[in-house]
Amino acid sequence: MTVETGRITTDIPARMDRLPWARWHWMIVVGLGAVWILDGLEVTIVGSMSEALKPGDTGLGLSSSDIGMAGAVYVAGACLGALVFGQLTDRFGRKKLFLITLGVYTVATVLTAFSMNPLWYFGARFLTGAGIGGEYAAINSAIDELIPAKYRGRVDVAINGSFWVGATAGSLLTIPLLDPTLVDEAWGWRFAFGLGAILAVGILIVRRHVPESPRWLFIHGREDEAEKIVQDVERTVAQETGKELGSVSDTITIRQRQTVSLVLIAKTVFTLYPKRTILCFSLFVGQAFLYNAFFFTYGDSLSTFLDVKQTGYYIAVFAISNFLGALVLSTLFDTVGRVRMIAGTYILSGILLAGTGFFLGEVTAVTLTLLGCIIFFFASAGASAAYLTASEVFPMETRALCIAFFYAIGTAVGGISGPLYFGKLIDDASASKDITGIAIGYFVGAALMIAGGIVAAFLGVHAEGKSLESLAQPLTAEDDAPSGGAGATTAADAANPTGTTTGTGGGR
Repeated sequence: MTVETGRITTDIPARMDRLPWARWHWMIVVGLGAVWILDGLEVTIVGSMSEALKPGDTGLGLSSSDIGMAGAVYVAGACLGALVFGQLTDRFGRKKLFLITLGVYTVATVLTAFSMNPLWYFGARFLTGAGIGGEYAAINSAIDELIPAKYRGRVDVAINGSFWVGATAGSLLTIPLLDPTLVDEAWGWRFAFGLGAILAVGILIVRRHVPESPRWLFIHGREDEAEKIVQDVERTVAQETGKELGSVSDTITIRQRQTVSLVLIAKTVFTLYPKRTILCFSLFVGQAFLYNAFFFTYGDSLSTFLDVKQTGYYIAVFAISNFLGALVLSTLFDTVGRVRMIAGTYILSGILLAGTGFFLGEVTAVTLTLLGCIIFFFASAGASAAYLTASEVFPMETRALCIAFFYAIGTAVGGISGPLYFGKLIDDASASKDITGIAIGYFVGAALMIAGGIVAAFLGVHAEGKSLESLAQPLTAEDDAPSGGAGATTAADAANPTGTTTGTGGGR
């Protein structure tokens, strides 16, 4: 049931969007964005230690298919966690949930380190994924609502790309931990998982100082609290930058509600924004299959087919190229534009991946890694932009759940099937040591990425520099919102057949 609590007119969105960049924003980036470092650490540790988990005496007796199964279980947990915690994030607030989900992750990672058998390991990986999935929904919505519109694209893409900072750290840290001359083989992989819990505690300390989203507060009848937070932020930013903040004229009128029903949310996503729904689904499926299939099993491919004993160095180089791609290209999503950059990165990375599949029989560990670096330099920026798209093109009341929904559905299709499919391909080809046996997986991933890019070219939303409220009017906004204000929508936008935006309104 939806409970209305009042009606207010506020300028908070415009005030948050007009802020210049300051140290306060860096605190938001560090406190919230570090979740991707954790995810990268988790995924890379599993990929780097695939061989360490296979022995029955020092590991857990896992096969290559089991390694793929562990990846699929982790992703399944992330999907469920995203849906459960995403709904709670829209209902109870961003801050409360991004503290809870980090706690779930921390406990589950410790449980993983103490795994006694494959079943325990799978269960712990499921819970770890649930915490990370919940983080995606809570964090992406909070970041977009706290970062000014001018910087939202580059910040979101770069933060999502920081996954590869964790991946680099994880791959390098596992090198000494998996060296039997330095650490006992039965304990090295356990210590590796424990690193994630240590990092999570540090993030929790910083995150305690991140405020609740003022946008969420004023919609849920807590406008006094929202006003106090914005005033504190404005005072802090003015002191840090030495700049006097200008006044704003844009306002939005809101019918405050304590809750918004799931029926209304579902109607919004599927009825009001069907083209945006297709867009987000396509982007998430493509990047989820590509990354989860390739990266979850990359270490296993190197050791199985190319006789690499220590995969950490190769994975570190691969991860660095991914982070550099997201970092270097991130600014272009605000300047060149969302549609061109998303379509371009998806299609180009798909074409390069397909080309690599044709030459798999001739690769070495070095050349395969080099090709992977080139492909994923572009793919990482595109994949990061999928999360950006889902977080900015739907109404505020549905933002966290929409992120969770598309992450869960897209990842369930691509992220669960990918590791299972690649794990099976590796198992089948391992007897003959013929790496060309996994080429079909490359072709499938390439096709999905190219398809996602084509969809983005036709249905993408030109969101660069626009306020969240102008891209998708809040469900609680009054229909007679001031002309030109944050909630205004024009008839031209409603009739726009491409799903792109014109002026200040939201295309559908």
